[in-house]
Amino acid sequence: MRKRAVITGLGPVTPIGIGKEAYWKSLMAGKSGAKNIHFEGWEMDQYPCQVACPIDGFSLTDYLHRNKDFRYLGRTSEFAMAATRLALEDAGFTLDAIEPEKGRRTYVVKKMDPGHMGVILGIGAQNMDLCEKWYRQFLKHNGPKRVSPFALPHVQICSIPVNVTMAFGIKGIACSVSTACASANHAIIEAYKQILLGEEKIMVTGGADACITPFVFGGFVSMNAMSKRNDEPDKASRPFDKNRDGFVMGEGSGIIILEELNHALDRGAHIYCELSGYGATSDAYHIAAPDPEPDMQAKAMKDAMKRARVAPEEIDYINAHGTSTPLNDPAETLAIKKALGNAANTVPISSTKSMTGHLIGASGGIETIATALMIENGRIHATINLETPGEGCDLFYVPNQPIRRDISYAINNSFGFGGQNASLLLNRYDPSH
Repeated sequence: MRKRAVITGLGPVTPIGIGKEAYWKSLMAGKSGAKNIHFEGWEMDQYPCQVACPIDGFSLTDYLHRNKDFRYLGRTSEFAMAATRLALEDAGFTLDAIEPEKGRRTYVVKKMDPGHMGVILGIGAQNMDLCEKWYRQFLKHNGPKRVSPFALPHVQICSIPVNVTMAFGIKGIACSVSTACASANHAIIEAYKQILLGEEKIMVTGGADACITPFVFGGFVSMNAMSKRNDEPDKASRPFDKNRDGFVMGEGSGIIILEELNHALDRGAHIYCELSGYGATSDAYHIAAPDPEPDMQAKAMKDAMKRARVAPEEIDYINAHGTSTPLNDPAETLAIKKALGNAANTVPISSTKSMTGHLIGASGGIETIATALMIENGRIHATINLETPGEGCDLFYVPNQPIRRDISYAINNSFGFGGQNASLLLNRYDPSH
């Protein structure tokens, strides 16, 4: 019999709320996390865009006991570690703190074989705050003599899942997936495969990213990809709207606990929903722009439905990639039409990014969490700031107010730079099947 995978724990660390309760409340309220930002030591006049969705006041020690190794961590690692703790505890696991040596405290998951739990995380741009910090040190001192020996290990993309394993004593597979804005969805797909193959019973998966740094932010400014609505930051992210002018960058982490169904049932876990299908394709078109004939985006959704044995007419909701960029929004709209046919005209669609901004590699993680909560609660969050639909954006995007809707089957889309497409199909868990 084919193995099945269910979501049993949610760990959102987002610009509009940390923890599932705060996050859900903000989603239903249509709260925007956007605000004006300033980079210390930099002239902001050189940044035409000065809007982002940062997480203010975050401290890892609010979630984990202080550890002397924390001083080497980048912000992406910190977000992932905090979100993992939230997800594990939400899944009903008890964590015991241990201190193998003075100043180093870690955790173990009680009543769980650490070799049967793995970590696969989507990371878009590694610990960029550390990269920029240590490169400035390198230039300042004209060489490596003042560069920390811990700099290189902690700037690598693989360091984020590794830091998670060390914090929680997880000894199964540990790796990262980097496919730009599709990273978290691709990570969830790979974690799903681990469970289907019987390699692991529990997977810590999703994504994390912290790209609000002078260099990364400046790079997107140079691409003319981000909104310049500096005078109205809370209205800057407006997916599918006629007056959208680019995305708003966010930061954070979305971690889920993906668990083999029988294992979850045996321990009496709460099941939010089931992951039953996925699709992953490539446009092979352009390094940054979506294909205007988005056949491969459509195929990702079609493949997800095919694997889940679900017809287009059965889809009750789509969590759109919905970036608020001039090119992406009409392309995704057309892709949905190609994937769902006539059913596209009535299916509710919304963009979480209208509130959280674009968390790059973490986007699919927090959007999977949002979708799971909507399935559980029978409510669909709105796409805020949608006043007048733009050209080519003519579907039902749930503008400005949430709606009540029973959701049996939902699609979550993430489409990354380079045409890296990943769609997940989530369904309400049915114990009779």
